[in-house]
Amino acid sequence: MRHRIKLFKTLIAVSVLIIAVTCYLFLYPDVSRLRKENPQKTSFMEYREAEWNRDGKKIKLKQKWTPLPGISPYLVKAVLIAEDDKFYQHEGFDFEAIEKAIEKDMKQKKFRYGGSTISQQLAKNLYLTPSKNPLRKLMEAILTWRLEKDLSKKRILELYLNVAEWGDGVFGIGAASFQYYGKPASTLSPEESARLASVLPNPRKYNPAGTSRYVEKRSKLIYSIMVRRGIVQEEYDLP
Repeated sequence: MRHRIKLFKTLIAVSVLIIAVTCYLFLYPDVSRLRKENPQKTSFMEYREAEWNRDGKKIKLKQKWTPLPGISPYLVKAVLIAEDDKFYQHEGFDFEAIEKAIEKDMKQKKFRYGGSTISQQLAKNLYLTPSKNPLRKLMEAILTWRLEKDLSKKRILELYLNVAEWGDGVFGIGAASFQYYGKPASTLSPEESARLASVLPNPRKYNPAGTSRYVEKRSKLIYSIMVRRGIVQEEYDLP
């Protein structure tokens, strides 16, 4: 009997917490400010800094804000192909991708595959942490809905490309372009763009300018799609 009472109280406490968090996230933070304001430091960056301090690593944040018109169209297309091919068709959630991710998670009995859209990733980067627990996913969903409601697709994409992690301490395509290719994001070639897009699922493990088999295979797939869609002319295909 005591066990049931304790369980009941726990369920009530959890329910109250979820309701409180949900109500809070429908009001705060003020995502509408992002229409004109560029975020200086995201929650995800702060999480990484705390992680480095805990592990005794001396890593400094590298970020160079780059407006969308200053980013190579090849990079924009490569990232959309790699991360969220239905970005302009959905309203923040790709339910087909989420369903496939859940099926994979159930088979492996762990939260691993997110099926996240660019909008969801932006919500996580701006306000949350990499945690994959259900409560964090609920918070992410609410924030994603608000971002989609208050911001244009163009602005969401611009924000994402400027806060996405591209390596240890490397955030945003401006910093990533200089870090790996020593040039501004506006001059990235189709091949370089495909390689940068290929590492986004695990940017601290893979180097876009390296010789990893994963990067080679995934970047060639992204590049081949760019060629097939007419984004890149076939005569400039990879050897």
